[in-house]
Amino acid sequence: MKFFKDNDKLNALEAQYEAQKIAFAPIIFQVARVMRDLEILKVLKQNSKNGITLEELASKVNLSNYSVQVLLETALSANIVKQEDDFWFLTKVGFFLDNDEMTRINMNYNHYVNYLGLYNLEESIKQNKACGLKTFGDWETIYPALSSLPPKVKDSWFEFDHYYSDGGFEEAIKILRSLNPKSILDIGGNTGKFATLLSKKDENIQITIMDLPQQIKLAKQNIYENDIKNISTYEANILAKDTAIPTNFDIVWMSQFLDCFKEEQIIDILKRVKKSLARGSKICIMEPFWDRQNNETAAYCVINTSVYFTAMANGYSKMFSYKDFERYLKEAGLEVCEIVDNIGICQTLIICK
Repeated sequence: MKFFKDNDKLNALEAQYEAQKIAFAPIIFQVARVMRDLEILKVLKQNSKNGITLEELASKVNLSNYSVQVLLETALSANIVKQEDDFWFLTKVGFFLDNDEMTRINMNYNHYVNYLGLYNLEESIKQNKACGLKTFGDWETIYPALSSLPPKVKDSWFEFDHYYSDGGFEEAIKILRSLNPKSILDIGGNTGKFATLLSKKDENIQITIMDLPQQIKLAKQNIYENDIKNISTYEANILAKDTAIPTNFDIVWMSQFLDCFKEEQIIDILKRVKKSLARGSKICIMEPFWDRQNNETAAYCVINTSVYFTAMANGYSKMFSYKDFERYLKEAGLEVCEIVDNIGICQTLIICK
C-alpha cells in the first residue's frame, strides 16, 4: 500500500488554509486535550441528540461562559464540534478524541512526554542530541531516566510503549513457540512484560532479559511479583564495546529495541548478535515499519513517532521503513527467513538466520 500520496492539487487559497492548520496546530492540540480532560467533550456527547447551549455546558462543567466559549470556537474551527443556532454538538472527530483508546494514548504521550521538549527540536536536529530531554533533567538519553521521570510522564511513556508493542505479543509468542526454542535471549527486554507473558505460556523455555541496569531493576520487580522461575537477567549496555552478548540461545529476540539506535549502531549490534548465535539459532525482530502498515492511520502514527527520538529520546534514532531496515540486515550478513506483517496493531516480525 502506498501512503501519503501526492495530494498537491489544491488551489492557492486551499493550500494557504491547510498551511494555517499546521501553523495553529499546537493551539488546536491543547484545546482538544483541555476539552477532553475537563469533560467538555463528554458532556457534549451526553447531549448529542438535541445539542446543548453554551450556558448549559458551562454550568455542567463548572467553568465560566467565557472559558467554554473560547474552547468551543477553536474546536469549531477544527471540526471537533459543530454549531446549529444556539446549540453545540460533538462531531465524529470529537467523539474519537474523547472515546478512542489510540487517540487518548497518543494525546497523553505527546502532551506529557513530548510537548515541552519539542520546543528544542531545532537544536536537536542540528546537534543530533535529545535537547528536549533537559525539560526533565540532565540525561544524555531518556532510557536511564525512565524510572525517575515525573509520574504522569513515566505513565504516559509506558502506556504508549506498551500499547503499540503489547498488542502483538500474543501472536508473536505463538510464532516463537512454533520454532520450539529451549532458550531465548530478550535483548532490550525493558520491564520484562514480554518475558513474563512468554514464561506463563511456556515454563520450559529459559528466558534471559538483557538491558540497562535501570530497566533490569524494573524487570526484576516484575519477575518477583509474578513469582517466575524461568527468567534470569543480564545487566549490560549493548553499545559498550566490551559488552559480551550471551551465547548459545536458540532465539535472540528484539522487540521495538533497534529503533533506539542510529544506523551504524544497529548494524554493529546485529553483527555482534550474529556472532553469538549457535548453529541453527535465529534472530527474531519485531518492529512497526511505517511502510508495511495496512492503513494510513497506522502509518501516520508510526512515522510521526520519529521526532520523539530526535528531540526527547537520544537525538539520532527513528522509526524505520522496511526498505531501510532490509539494508541493515544485509550489511550485517543476515538472511531473512520469514516476514509476518499485521501483528497486533502495527508490528512486523522478521525471522533471520
